[in-house]
This record gives sequence, structure tokens and C-alpha cells, in this order.
Amino acid sequence: MTTLCLNIHCPQPQNPETGRFCRACGHPLELGDRYRPIECIGQGGFGRTLLALDQAQTPPQHCVIKQLLPASGGVDVRVLAGPPPDLSRRFRHEVAQLQQLGQHPQIPALLDFFDLATGQFLVQDYIEGRHLDQVLAQAGAFRERQVRRLLADILPVLQHIHQHQIIHRDIKPTNLIAPRSGGPIVLVDFGASKYASDAAQGERTGTVIGSAAYVAPEQALGKAVFASDLYSLGVTCIHLLTGLHPFELYSVSEGRWHWRTYVQSPVSLKLARILDRMLARGLRERYATAAAVLADLDRSPQPSLPGQRQSSTSVQVSGSQPSGRDVVSLAVSCRTLTVPSGVVINTLAVSPQQRLMVTGAANQTVQLWDLDQGESWYRFGKRLGPFGEGHRDAVTAVLFHPDGNSVFSGSQDGVIKWWDLASGDLIETLPQIDWGPMVLTITPDGRWLISAAGEGKIHLWDLVAHRQGATLTHHRDRVNALTLAAQDQLISSGEDGTIRLWQLPQGWLLRTLTVDQAVTSLAANANRRVLFSGNHTGQLQTWQLQTWVPQLLGEHRDTVTTLSLSPNGHWLASGSGDGTLFVWAAATKQRVATLRHDWAVRAAVFAPDNRTLISSSADETVRIWCLPAESP
Repeated sequence: MTTLCLNIHCPQPQNPETGRFCRACGHPLELGDRYRPIECIGQGGFGRTLLALDQAQTPPQHCVIKQLLPASGGVDVRVLAGPPPDLSRRFRHEVAQLQQLGQHPQIPALLDFFDLATGQFLVQDYIEGRHLDQVLAQAGAFRERQVRRLLADILPVLQHIHQHQIIHRDIKPTNLIAPRSGGPIVLVDFGASKYASDAAQGERTGTVIGSAAYVAPEQALGKAVFASDLYSLGVTCIHLLTGLHPFELYSVSEGRWHWRTYVQSPVSLKLARILDRMLARGLRERYATAAAVLADLDRSPQPSLPGQRQSSTSVQVSGSQPSGRDVVSLAVSCRTLTVPSGVVINTLAVSPQQRLMVTGAANQTVQLWDLDQGESWYRFGKRLGPFGEGHRDAVTAVLFHPDGNSVFSGSQDGVIKWWDLASGDLIETLPQIDWGPMVLTITPDGRWLISAAGEGKIHLWDLVAHRQGATLTHHRDRVNALTLAAQDQLISSGEDGTIRLWQLPQGWLLRTLTVDQAVTSLAANANRRVLFSGNHTGQLQTWQLQTWVPQLLGEHRDTVTTLSLSPNGHWLASGSGDGTLFVWAAATKQRVATLRHDWAVRAAVFAPDNRTLISSSADETVRIWCLPAESP
């Protein structure tokens, strides 16, 4: 056994195991007169990892020394009096992180640390085992049970570090160790981690940290959030299931993952949908918390495969529930529409005449449906490869013109299309001026179409003059939702943690409210001057537009994905990533029913009759619910 010199510039670092000083450079061979490095077992951009012996133990025990490497930018650190400032800050940061996380059994304990003029060193427990990339190389692609074990082991660890407001930012197979003892998988290397508050404060100029193949889109822009770790864990899972590098599984032209056809062994539909949601590019579509992923992972029974769905759904009435005949459901599932296998409907709209519904889907399609028959009538702008008039990415917004004669669709391709309902022809394509999930609304007189998406800008389109109107530019991040407070007033919410009130059509900013959590959904009752909002944590709030003071209405267990008011204002529907669809009596603010999908609710909308509620979900269904005509 040899001793390794800790001087990274040593020309001959190998030494006899009994020496005290390096024969080549004279550097001390023991760290703190206690820890003797014997082998380099890993190296990355931030440092190298050394297997060492703790000689204070009897007999000596293995441990790990993590030696931080300076990002010197071409400066020879040997001529410096001490470590570069950035290196010292990074070292103190990691020490603080590891000390705060405490003695979690799946995070190696911090045994010691040294901030020396010759370098910075962390000493941690040694986990005897194999990194998951080694397991993959030696045993081949993972099976479903192995990936489920990985998720069951690591998600609670992510819960733990996220509760301490820490984002790991470097989840990948090489940072996950399967212990030789057979215990739960261990998460290592917190050198890239960051406090969530620091990440939020650094959004404009955040440092891009992480491994490119596994990093979430927002993290690549220097804006990591807790959900970024879930994305990286999802990429790790599909890498292990397929045995292929993540770059081979991602389609740049389509902006999405194609992994299902490359798995080496069967994967259930339930797990596939969980992974797809972990891999969603948009934060609105992705799981917000590790707890939400665990809840879906544990949920049973498993949803049936497409083509085997039942036409009814269980309905739970809120509040105390007597048994037997005393329980009367306020809402019942009238019908489940048959959606093509593998198609998730992102957005819904019902025509003013009620008979027709238009949907926008993740597979780029816009379809017209006959609600009476529950059948698809027509598909707008069919595409054949690069040809055709349809969208080139997932459709995230659809709506009818108030006159009922035309339809608008917005897509992640940044394009808005205006379709004629009678002929199905494309009336106009509005210029591509934005990116990301698009939201749309339209003034009741049909004059102004309003759109927003990833850049944080809100665009007004004059449909009479066929020209672009004002551009509203105060949001600093993606706009999540739009709603009208009056014919000439618009309310918007964004990922920048603000709700804003605007004067139309001039685009004047009338009011800005800062909220604790980014608001993901909005619905306004213009007659009663009441606003309803839902956020990433699942909270629902009501706002009186005269005072703008919020009141808590209720909570889902996951992100509020959609809000919809019935045309008469009696009912409010709220859908969530946890698969629940709550129905509220808007006047009394009481929850009167809980409807359920098998997976995340994507959209919900009331028909003009005020008693038909339609919802779509990641479970690849569109369901029609029947409610009483009047609220209690």
C-alpha cells in the first residue's frame, strides 16, 4: 500500500506507506497528523476524492478526503499566500451545508475539515459500495424494481435536504452509491449544492452548475429550484433503464425526451408517467416536491392501460361523510371521452353554443369535439413531418372567439394560430415572438387577443385591425396565467412571484403585488370583483379586488394547475398535480366535492350551462362531470 501526496502539483505523488513527508516535493503526507491518503478514487471539476485511513482509530478505518481544486483561471496557485477567495468561499459553503444536514444515514457524515494555506479538505465517512454508473456498466440496464428502489431511497433524502432549503444541483449516477452492505442508496458530493434563498437571489446572474447531461432547463440558466433536483433524478432513472447516455435520449428538434422505446425491460405505465412528469421541461408541468413524487409512486391501484379505462370515477364529498345511503355525491362523472393512446390533453375550451369543445394536446394537435356524442369531429392543421399548417410543439392554450365562429391555439413553439371553425382553414398565424408554454385570453367583445409565455412579456393583438398592439414588459420571468377583471382590465401572474393589474388596451401597469409563492393559475369574477389564485405549493387564495388582501381558501397536495369559474359565478373548480379536482361554492367558499383523476389534472373548464364541468389529465383522459344547476 502506498501513500498519496496531497500536493496536486507533485511530480511523483506515490510514496511508501510509512513516510511522513513526500520524497519528491517534501509536502506532509498526513492530513492533520491523522488522515493518510492512499488512493485517488474520483476527480471532477470542483475537486478530487481520495480514499484514506483514519490512523486515530484502532485499527485504522477507511475514510474519504475530498480535496477542493482551485479554479485558478491560469494562475499558478503555488505562488499564492493562501487559497483563492472563490475557493475559500466554496469550501466554507460546503462545510456549512454538510453541518446543517446533520447525521442523515444516507448522507456521508462530515468527520473533519481543514482550511489550510495549502488547500481545503473535507473528511467524510467512507461508503463501501459501487456508484450507480459502475453498477450499470457491470450488470447492464436497470429493471423497473431497481429504479423504484432508487426513487424510494433517494426521494426521502431530497425531502430532507430541501426542508433544509438546500438544492443539491448535481444528481447523477456517479453521485449515488449502492452500499455493499445492501442498505439504502447514499447521496454524495454536495460541492455544487446551494441554499434555495441564494438561488432565488441570484436568478439574474446565477452560476450554471451541474452536469450538462442531467441538468434541468432552468438550472442551465442559473435558476435552480427544488424541482431541478427531481428533473436530474428523472434523467438518472431513464439513463439507468436504457443504458444510453441522456444526450442520446433527448430530441433537440422536438424539445422532449424519447426514452420509452429504448428501455431494456418492461416498464409499467404508472412508472413511465411518473418519470415523464419528473422530466417535464416546464416547472408548471413538473413535480414541485419530492413528497408529490413519492405519493404517486405509492399510489394504488395502478391506472389501467389506454383502451381499458372505465367510464366512471369515484367522487368524494368533502366534510364528514355518513355511511351508506346518506352519502349523496354532489357531482358525478357523466362520460369519459376516448383519447388516442399516449395523448395528453393540455388545454380545453367550450364554445359559447356549448355543443363543441376544442382541445390542445402534448402531441401538437388541436381537435374539435362534439360534446353530445363525445366524439372527435376534426383536427386542425394536420402535419406530415415538417409540412402542414399545425403546430411544431405541444399545444398549451386554446380558446373560442366570443362569436363562436373561430378558434385560437397557442403552443410551446411560440406561435398563435387562428382557425376558422366552419372550414377548418387557417385564418392567420401570428408572428413567433416568444417561447415556452403559452397562455391566452380574449376580451368579451372579441377585439383584443392577449398572449404571454416564457419571456415574461404580454402581447396584445388587435383582431379587428389585424395588427399587434401594446407589449407589457414588467414581468421578469415566465407568465403563468392571465384573466380579465373587467372588459378593460387584465390580471397576470408570473414565476417572478408577482400578480399585476393592467389597463387595456393601453397596457398601463396599475398595480403590482408580490407574493410568497409564484401563482400558477388565476380566475376572476368580474361582476363580484373577486379573484381566485393557486400557486406552486397547492394553496388557493381569494382576493377582493377593492382591497387586494388575500384569504386562504384551501389547499391541494401539489401545484394548482388550473382554475375555472362557471359562467354564472356559482362554482369554482381547482385542479392539481396531485390528481384531484376540487369543486367550491364560490359565494360561501366551501368545498363541496372532490373529483379524482388517476394523474395530474391539466385543465378544467365549465360549459355555458353552468353545470357541466370538463377536465383533462395526464392519465390520458378527458372526463365530463355533472353538477347541480345552482350552488347550495
